[in-house]
Amino acid sequence: MTENVKPRAARTRATRRRIVEAAGALFVADGYTATTLEQIAARAGVAVQTVYFHFGNKRTLLKEAVDLAVVGDDDPVGILGRPWLEEAAAERDPRRVLELWTAYGRGILTRIAPIMRVVRDAAVVDPDMAAQWSANMAETATAFGVLAEQLAGLSALRVPVDEAVDVLCALSGLEMYLVLADRGWTAERWESFVVDSLAHALLHQGRR
Repeated sequence: MTENVKPRAARTRATRRRIVEAAGALFVADGYTATTLEQIAARAGVAVQTVYFHFGNKRTLLKEAVDLAVVGDDDPVGILGRPWLEEAAAERDPRRVLELWTAYGRGILTRIAPIMRVVRDAAVVDPDMAAQWSANMAETATAFGVLAEQLAGLSALRVPVDEAVDVLCALSGLEMYLVLADRGWTAERWESFVVDSLAHALLHQGRR
C-alpha cells in the first residue's frame, strides 16, 4: 500500500497541473467568461467531475492558473521562497540587487502577461477578475516591500521605504510592463529601462 502512495500522488499532481494548464490556455484564447468547466475538462482529457473535485469552480481555476504562471511550476513554494531570493538577499551592491530582482521579475511578467491581460480587460465587469487583479497587485506590493527593506538595510535608499514600494510597483509592476509590451518593447528593453530608472529614482546618485 505504501509503495503506491507516491505514484498515486504524482498522478494526482499531474492531473491537477493538466487541468490548470488547460484552463489557462482557454482563458487566454477564449476569455474567462466564455470558457466553461466542461471545455476545460475536455481539453485536459478528464471528466468534468474531476475538475469539480479538484477545484470546485472556475474562480479557483483562475487563481491556480495565475499562480502557476507566476512561479512557472507547480511546486508549493511561493516567489519569496525561491532560491534566487537567497542570492539577491546576500548581495551588497544595491544596483546589483535591482538587477537580480528585475531579471527574475522579467521572467514572471513574461509568463503571466497573457493571462493577466485577460484579467485586466474583464476586471471592470467581472467580480472574479477584479478580485484576482487586486490580489495580484497586493502580492506584488508585498514582494517589493522585501526589496525596499533590503535596500534600506544597505543604506542605499534616498526615499522612504513606503515611497520606494510605490515606485517599484509603478516601474517594475505588471501594468507598466503591459503598456510597454503593447507599444512593441521587448522584455530585454523593458528590463534595461527598469533597472536604470529604479537606480535613478531610488538609490543615492543611482550608485552601485
